[in-house]
Amino acid sequence: MTATIVEWEAVLDTVLASAVAGVGVTFVFSIAIWGVARFVDYSRVERPLAAGAAGLVAALGLLATAAVVVVGILVMTA
Repeated sequence: MTATIVEWEAVLDTVLASAVAGVGVTFVFSIAIWGVARFVDYSRVERPLAAGAAGLVAALGLLATAAVVVVGILVMTA
């Protein structure tokens, strides 16, 4: 009988989950940044409807980022 020092399946699962989470959080936060930038641009050229839509996208992106962080903390502590 040989002892298993490293459980490679668990390591692979951890690496895959962290890669997906890292890319996902980065993508969601980049949407929030895009929304803020478009909000500023549209506000300067006096396009209030487009600015409002971009502001909504920014707010949703920030809320989604916060939700992902909270879910991540809950998963780590469970």
